Amino acid sequence: MRQLMLGNKAVARGLYEAGVCFASSYPGTPSTEITEELAKYDDVYCEWAPNEKVAMEAAFGASLAGRRSFCAMKHVGLNVAADPLFTMSYTGVNAGMVIAVADDAGMHSSQNEQDSRHHAIASKIPMLEPSDSAESLAYAKLAYEISEEFDTPVLLKMCTRVAHSQSVVETGERNVPVRAYEKNIAKYVMMPGNAKRRHPVVEERTKKLQEYAETSGINRIENGGKKTGIITASTSYQYVKEVFGDSVSILKIGMAFPLPEKMIRDFASSVETLYVVEELDPIMENYVRSLGIEVKGKDVLPLCGEFSQNLVAKALGGKVHKGRALEEALPMRPPVMCPGCPHRGLFFTLKKLGCTVLGDIGCYTLGAVAPLNTIEMTLCMGASISSLHGFNKILGEEAEGKTVCVIGDSTFMHSGMTGLANVAYNGSNSTVIILDNSITGMTGHQQNPTTGYNIKGDPAGKIDLEALCRSMGFGRVVVVDPYDLAACEKAVKEELAAKEPSVIISRRPCALLKYVKRKPSLRVDPEKCKSCKSCMRIGCPAISMKDGKAHVDETLCVGCGVCTQLCKFDAFGSTGKEA
Repeated sequence: MRQLMLGNKAVARGLYEAGVCFASSYPGTPSTEITEELAKYDDVYCEWAPNEKVAMEAAFGASLAGRRSFCAMKHVGLNVAADPLFTMSYTGVNAGMVIAVADDAGMHSSQNEQDSRHHAIASKIPMLEPSDSAESLAYAKLAYEISEEFDTPVLLKMCTRVAHSQSVVETGERNVPVRAYEKNIAKYVMMPGNAKRRHPVVEERTKKLQEYAETSGINRIENGGKKTGIITASTSYQYVKEVFGDSVSILKIGMAFPLPEKMIRDFASSVETLYVVEELDPIMENYVRSLGIEVKGKDVLPLCGEFSQNLVAKALGGKVHKGRALEEALPMRPPVMCPGCPHRGLFFTLKKLGCTVLGDIGCYTLGAVAPLNTIEMTLCMGASISSLHGFNKILGEEAEGKTVCVIGDSTFMHSGMTGLANVAYNGSNSTVIILDNSITGMTGHQQNPTTGYNIKGDPAGKIDLEALCRSMGFGRVVVVDPYDLAACEKAVKEELAAKEPSVIISRRPCALLKYVKRKPSLRVDPEKCKSCKSCMRIGCPAISMKDGKAHVDETLCVGCGVCTQLCKFDAFGSTGKEA
């Protein structure tokens, strides 16, 4: 049946049709919807893992047991999972195993725009790269055939535009292959003696995969004359087709690693001028150059950011569409924390106390922007706690009394526990603040090990953060409600003054959760408002100045009451109406 389908949903459909029985992932934009959509098929076991490394290892275990398995992550998540990835290249698989990794050129929701093709090359694991939803579905299925034929995990590389755009797909039936588990110590126990014997297997497999890349049809030539030839893949292929249509010859790459040497040589010899159009790093371009072929690429195209139709057209001499310009400039709309966000009160307190705040990955990273401007460092998942430890070890008392770190509940479970163990074990006088909003917020409200629910919303094991922190050696663990500014200030002052490591858990559910009942919205009495703008200091998007007085947008306000604690003139009152 033909359907219009999102790229990520098409991957999920392909996984279902391929007979996947097990999927374990960690949510990360732009990969999240793959596992969410797959979880809608009741005959596929799906779960959210605490992090990408655990997800990949769990998927490997399912493959070992004889069922096709899957895990998904964003590009930076593949860094976390690199340890098992590289060794799985040596062990190979039993049943097929596919790893989806979604790159984010342009950094729409990421801290870098690394190119995941480097992981495929370094680990010597084949990588497929679809350019639309139809290919996303087809390549997901093909990846399992390759996995089992060549005894290897397979990487399926998505990107933001393919993952989050829609095109037509043709759906099919589900088929579930089953393999028996067989004990094989020489293949699966990667001690040095066995690993030495497996490495040549990897090199031989790569040669066979190169032959497959030449003949399988996954890479194809589209003839459009001898004047110009373009080697391209993924979203860049779509841009090239939109700009040039059939007026140029195209070598469309579907297998990003290994690349087809003979096909590239033959294609290059058939055209007068050769280009490589690829986002981010010049992986294909460098490979072409290594073959001694003259090619244009990053000398005319940028290394950074996303491409577009006009960018490709301008670089390669195509027609640039001017579009239409608006008569008036649109106002800037920077990202902000939502009305009623539980993190706002805590960040306001940290700013008021003049704290140095080391941050982490999550929606709370918005604590770095105006007007709070509180977070001073964000590196990667879990780095807040580890960095705080090093920061305080170097600066000592100079920093200990005014420096904290903040980390979300999901991020803490992902990679914060080891940093916390380091604080306890190596004894830095550090104050760690866990922002517990009862959900994985930034990627769209996914469950995690602290929420008590699984991916389907069914009851699941729930980790007690207070008990966990105490069991790790912290004698000082305090819980505060971030809507209570006085309690927040008291807790922060006391823990910073203590001469031992401590944990503050700032706990209140995300205001956008469906089960969170909003309080009646607030309004401002213009007679009482003195236009002092104290309420504006928290950066709530529901509050603005109108006719010189504070004004509350009742459609946004959730009645959290944080603003009322800042007003000395009792100008805020309830409307009695819910937002």
